[in-house]
Amino acid sequence: MHFLDLRKQYNSIKKEIDTAIKRVLNSGNFIGSDEVEKLEREIAKFCSVKYAIGVNSGTDALFLSLKALGIGPGDEVITTSFTFIATAEIIANLGAKPVLVDIDPETFNINPSKIEKAITKRTRAIIPVHLFGQMADMGEIMRIAKRYKLYVVEDAAQAFGAEIKFQISNFKFKIMKAGTIGNLGCFSFFPSKNLGAFGDAGMLITNNKKLADKIRLLRNHGSSLKEKYFNLILGTNSRLDTIQAAILGVKLKYLRKWNLKRQKIAKYYNQKLNGVGTIITPEILSERTNIFHQYTIRTKYRDKLQKYLKRNRIPTMIYYPIPLHLQLAFKYLRYKKSDFPEAEKVANEVLSLPIYPEITEKEQDYIIQKIRNFYAE
Repeated sequence: MHFLDLRKQYNSIKKEIDTAIKRVLNSGNFIGSDEVEKLEREIAKFCSVKYAIGVNSGTDALFLSLKALGIGPGDEVITTSFTFIATAEIIANLGAKPVLVDIDPETFNINPSKIEKAITKRTRAIIPVHLFGQMADMGEIMRIAKRYKLYVVEDAAQAFGAEIKFQISNFKFKIMKAGTIGNLGCFSFFPSKNLGAFGDAGMLITNNKKLADKIRLLRNHGSSLKEKYFNLILGTNSRLDTIQAAILGVKLKYLRKWNLKRQKIAKYYNQKLNGVGTIITPEILSERTNIFHQYTIRTKYRDKLQKYLKRNRIPTMIYYPIPLHLQLAFKYLRYKKSDFPEAEKVANEVLSLPIYPEITEKEQDYIIQKIRNFYAE
């Protein structure tokens, strides 16, 4: 059994993937080209936004977002302590200060009620993370951002296709996708993601033309789009490979179907694991569509359960065992243990089970039975 079996996905669409790759190889165009522009148009359409800009990773998507917003030394950016390090790492690498806050233990996402207390005169932006495929409370986050005139950059690396019922006026609601509510949305297409490339790849989306144009410059050494070797600003090399764009273009057609399968698998897990031992199953909220990039349970006996499952050849993962405020890399921020109790508690209890569209019910039943056996013993 695999935690994630990408070979099954490849084999299910092998002919289309191979054709797309050969098309790029035969074209001789390996950077940029029509393939990248086509994918950008398709992503923009999928997300119902005006602009999509392909970059070489989700980390770079976040980095270029903040750089385009002019965030740098002396600035502060608020984000969650329970996430992959890239979220806060890019803030620090721009010379700004990551300001961490605690999470909502039910969704694992940033707790909006903790944000306001963290705002200072130096705060420039908020980065909510839509962790494990479920969106943060964007309604409250946007209200806070508007009140204090802050930018919002959505880290939607794990949530491409997730949705939320968002209030756009006093009596009007609209279903909106992850990444489309803030000033900028950032995606990762790392191979393990719901929409995954065959290597590193990322994307930014926005409705702001000025930001889109600036990011296009930044991703290509600040080079003019019209005249080669004419550099308008200092940028970097963060272009999306043509082969990755072609592969993602094929996979995008199947994403809705794959996400629905993940939701079905998660629902089955929830039904069978609800009430088993000390397990807390993931919340499925009526106003949000969770695409279950990960299916993550909580249990006080996490480490023992993980070892038991490993003995029974069931792979699991822990995302994330150490919250950012306790990471050695962020020691200079001077956070200490117990500063964010919910993040710390969750980090000691979370365990992600295998979930991907091709997992069989037989495999799921085996996992569920072994978890039941663990608690029975």
